[in-house]
Formats: sequence, structure tokens, C-alpha cells
Amino acid sequence: MEREQSAFPFDDAADDEPHALAGADPVGREPVADTAPLESSRALALADFSVPRTGPLDAILRWAYRVGMSPSLLASPLRKPSKPRLLATVDSPLSGEGGLGDRGAGMALRAGHFLVNGVRAPIAQMDFGPGARLTPPFARSVHGFSWLRDLSTCAPREHCVAVAERVLGAWLDANPEGTKGPAWTVERAGQRLMAWLIHAPNVLVGDRPALRPRLLEAMAQTARWLDRHVESAEDRFGALTGWCAIVAAGLLLPDGRARRVYGEAGMLRALGEAVSDDGGVLSRSPLAQMDAIALLVDLAACYNAVGRAPPRAIETMLGLLVPPLLTLRHGDGGLGSWQGAAATPAATIEALLAASGVRARPARDTSHWGYQMASAGRSVLQFDAAPPPRPRHARFGCASTLAFEFSHGDQRIVVNCGGAELAGGQVPVRIEQGLRATAAHSTLVLDDANSTAILIKGQIGKGVEEVDVTRSMVESGKRKAERLEASHDGYASRFGLIHRRILMLSSDGGELRGEDILEPAKKRGQRGKIGFAIRFHIGPHIELRLAEDRRGAGLALPDGSYWQLRLGGVEGELGIEESLWVDGEGRPQPIQQLVIEGLTSRGGGSFPWLLKKMG
Repeated sequence: MEREQSAFPFDDAADDEPHALAGADPVGREPVADTAPLESSRALALADFSVPRTGPLDAILRWAYRVGMSPSLLASPLRKPSKPRLLATVDSPLSGEGGLGDRGAGMALRAGHFLVNGVRAPIAQMDFGPGARLTPPFARSVHGFSWLRDLSTCAPREHCVAVAERVLGAWLDANPEGTKGPAWTVERAGQRLMAWLIHAPNVLVGDRPALRPRLLEAMAQTARWLDRHVESAEDRFGALTGWCAIVAAGLLLPDGRARRVYGEAGMLRALGEAVSDDGGVLSRSPLAQMDAIALLVDLAACYNAVGRAPPRAIETMLGLLVPPLLTLRHGDGGLGSWQGAAATPAATIEALLAASGVRARPARDTSHWGYQMASAGRSVLQFDAAPPPRPRHARFGCASTLAFEFSHGDQRIVVNCGGAELAGGQVPVRIEQGLRATAAHSTLVLDDANSTAILIKGQIGKGVEEVDVTRSMVESGKRKAERLEASHDGYASRFGLIHRRILMLSSDGGELRGEDILEPAKKRGQRGKIGFAIRFHIGPHIELRLAEDRRGAGLALPDGSYWQLRLGGVEGELGIEESLWVDGEGRPQPIQQLVIEGLTSRGGGSFPWLLKKMG
């Protein structure tokens, strides 16, 4: 489709109308300024995660353990196997006050309830067995024993032991050795074993001495189970969790040297396979990114507990994992809502960063992980410029390609709904797929269809395969702007159209100019019309008012500032619809969305808009 005018055809219009900051066509020509140099960042190197060079003894131990020889035989073939016991007490920076635990959930446990994402469930009525149909958040807490970290935050250890023993005893009764079910995936078993090893003092010093040998035997049995099944993990991140638990067991359980060297080789290989080249986990989920950081912090604490230095790869990987996570922080310190995650609060992020020991700046361009970030003044722009995760990596995969979030100071102005991964708490399970849909994100939707197919159980189907992205600095007079441009082919096979989005953030952060462009996927476009909707989900506590001409809207923010959204072009009208946003506590909040809606030619179209701070 030939285009004779600028993508922002308002260069000569009044300053309150959308117009090109660059003074050039962002689609067809080069920007005035040279491409801005991207911030350099360290990429993965295979040498960082290769099997460590060790002496011949460790190599033999690793081989012998892999083929099935018992750890006690390899440790000392002439004596009886050691009795199960813990060799050290782990002091993880993620536990206790100031850690990652939820103090409210810990207090609820002491009162006799699980509290998961705002939903209470009495301990006495909880089904811990393999046949129980628990929602994903409850399965993670109950079978992964993440509740032990919550309990550690709410009171001194001696006040929590009785509750921990009660829940542990009920779980062990319901899950004897060899049991199958949701508790026995590699990831869940790895989470559970790590939690037992790190929080063992909470359950080994109480008034039920018979529980101590049962737990120690359960630790040993779970470690043996992981030895046999870790290679069949459901995905690469699940495998990493399993390998880390094997290493921790090798460090903290008797006769563990062979298990440790075997586990370290698998863990180092899994580290290299679990993340993209710029340090983002392959599921593209911020929550999985946080889990990866927390997992390595806990494992490093296990090494420290026995007086061993962690492999250098752990420190290297932490240095790679943190900058991409910072890319998704808004001005309020919390995370954006991407790939099923909710708006994780700032306090949680600060606790995780402090525990990691990594001090880094955000990675503005994480091309492999797929998120682009731009900031100016007090404004932060986040842009999903990549395909969804591959089906084999997707957990709560979302059709969010070319969606964006925008914040100014502490206020989130444009958001995504988020929260699909928390469905089963206060977020109803029945809307989980809807929260993953394209319409739940601030982007363009064609004919009410998802840009990538949304399937059940967190999976995704066909859709976006290729995304082209560029970023540059552009100038217009005395003003500069950072320009992000990306396109995807998610609608090409069904509708014959490519969606291209251009976003430009002014140097003072007071203007965000955008244009959504539909281009024919082939040389000749199709005939006829097609419905489109460009959705801007507006953050909580913002009051909206439409202009009389339905070509703009006012946004009154809680801090007293006032923003305007104005449309360019001639197609589409602006309306207000209801929406929801899942906050960092997993609570759905009613919000509103601005929607540009109408019909456009199947041969292509252009829809410029401007979001500007007034006064």
C-alpha cells in the first residue's frame, strides 16, 4: 500500500494535535537523527554454564551416580549408610521479616487458614491428596510448601512450629512414597524439597518428635525421585528447579558429594537453557523471572550454610536475570502486567533485589526476552515487541504482542489487565483465558480475534511468528523523542494484514505519540472492510470524560494532573468501556478503557493518536 503522507499527518497542526516529532515518515524513511546506541549488556556465553572442570574423582562420581550407584556406596563403600539428618541450617535472605513471604498469609496460617491471593481455605478442610483439584495458586502453596516462607515472616520460630507440624503431618499422611499426582511434577517436587531444606528448623524442633524422621525420610525420598525424573521435566524452567533441589540435597543431606557433583552439572546446563541470551526466562513471565532469581538466591544460601563457595555461574546468572526484570518496573517501583503476571508491588521487588546482591540498571532493550523500555522525565513506557513464548515454554501465554504500558510518576496511566497466573484466587478461573486475550491488553485488535490463539491450561497456538523492531532518537525543532517501532504478522494469514505500531516518547515525558498501521501482507491488499478496535486500558483511580466530538478524552489523575488522548486521521470513534485490572495482591479492580473502534479497509489503514499531559 503506497502512502503519500506522514504516518502522523499533523506536522502543521496546532500543538495539541497528534503530529510527527521527527518531521519525517516513520514508516518509509529514515529518522532525522542517527539510530541511538543501545545500552550494552552482557549476553549469555556458553562457557559460563558448561560443566565445571573437576578432578578425575568428581568425574567418576558424576558418571557413577548418573548410572544409578547409591550415594552412600560412592561416599564410603565399607560402612553402613548414614542415617538421614541435616548437615547445616540454612539462613536464606528471602526468609523471615523483610523477605519474600506474605505476612498476612502467615498470620492466616496461625489462625488456621491458608490465604492464597486473597482467598481463605481452612487447614482442617484442605484436601492434600493427589486427587484434590486445587487451583494453580493453591497447588503451588500447598504442594510446593511456599507457605513455609509466609510463616517465617509473621512471628518467631517457636510460635510457628505447631502450625508447620500440623500442615506437614497432614500432607505426609496424604502423599505416601510413590504417590502420583499434581504434587509430583519435577518443578513442584523441586520447590517442595528446597522449602523443606531451607525451613527445616520450623518443623524439626517441635513437640512431635515422630515427625522428624518422617520428614527426613521424605527429603531423601524426594531427592531420589528427582534423581530419576528430572530429565523428564515439563519445561526447562521446571528442570532448573529440579536440578537446584538436587544440588541442595547433595549439600545438606549425608553422603551427598556424588549427588552434588551430578546435580551441579545438570544445573549448569539447565541455567544455560532456561533463559534467553539477554537474561530473560523463556516463558517471558515476570513472575517466572522472579522465581528464577529467588531459586538461585536460596541455592547460594545452601552453599554458604555448609561453607562452600557457590559455582561462579550462579553469580553470573543473577547478574543476567536482574536487569531484564528492572525493565518492567514502573515509576511506583512495581512491575508491569505481562504474560499472566499481575502488578507485583514495589516492596516485593525491593526485597528480591536486596537478597540477590545485584545492583544494576534496567536493560532498556531486551530483544530476545522481548520487552522494550523507554523513560523520560517521570514517565516510563514498556512495549511488548516480540512474539508470545513458544508453546513448549508458555505457562500463562498471552497474545500481547505490540501492547504497551505507560506510567507517569507513581500513577499507571495505560495498563494491561494481567493476573491470569493468579486465577483461582480472587481472580475467577473462568476468566483466565480472557485475561490472556489480545483484548485484555493495550493494543489493536482485528475483528475481535486474538493475534495469537489462546488455548486452555496456559497454552497458546498459532499466530504471531515474526516481529521486527527498531528504536531510534528523533528530533523536531527543539524537542527530541525516543521512537520505538515494531510490527507483527499475527493477522497476516487470516486477514492479510500486518500490524505495525510506532510509539514516540518526548524527552520531557509529557507526550506519548502513537500510530497503529495496518499494511497488506502481500503486494495487493484485499477488498472490503474489517472491524478494528484499539484499546487503552486506563489505570486505577483515573476519571475519564469523552470530548463532545468523540475524537478525544480527558484523564484526571489522582495526583491532580490532567492528560488528554486525541485521535488523528479520519477513521474510528472513541468510546469508554468497562475493564478490570489485577493488582499486586491478586485482587481484580474495576477500571475503564478507552477504545478507538470502527471499520477500515482490508487494504490497510493508519490510526494516529496522542496522549499528552496538559498544563
